[in-house]
Amino acid sequence: MFRKILLWAFCLLLLISGSARASAMVSVAAGGASLRSGPGDKHPVTWNLGAGFPLRAVEELGEWYRVEDFDGDSGWLRKEQAVREPHVIVKAERAEVRSGPSDRYRVVGKASRGVVFKVLKVKEKWIKVRHADGLTGWVSRALTWGA
Repeated sequence: MFRKILLWAFCLLLLISGSARASAMVSVAAGGASLRSGPGDKHPVTWNLGAGFPLRAVEELGEWYRVEDFDGDSGWLRKEQAVREPHVIVKAERAEVRSGPSDRYRVVGKASRGVVFKVLKVKEKWIKVRHADGLTGWVSRALTWGA
């Protein structure tokens, strides 16, 4: 009986290690990345993403992450194309970038749905962000996805 339990536990461990659940936020590394329909270079490219694009790694298989974006679309990303630098994407139709962490601060810029920002700081319901073009300010966390 003990041997059966030990064998069952070993088989379960092998199964888990082969396709582990990840569920961690990653961002596309500098230079961008190609999402594929499966975990390997032979699978077709489904999307090309720019640097910083935030993704949720929901599964890990060898050198690949299965990832999901803010719309729930999924694909496979080579691990070397992912970094743990926090980024967010605007999920609302429009977001105001402000000079401080509240609606009382002046608007210093605006961003449309799909714009990616690097996260500099998180303060309760607000995120201090920087865009690749240099725009820096605070965005309501409720208008973004990824942090």
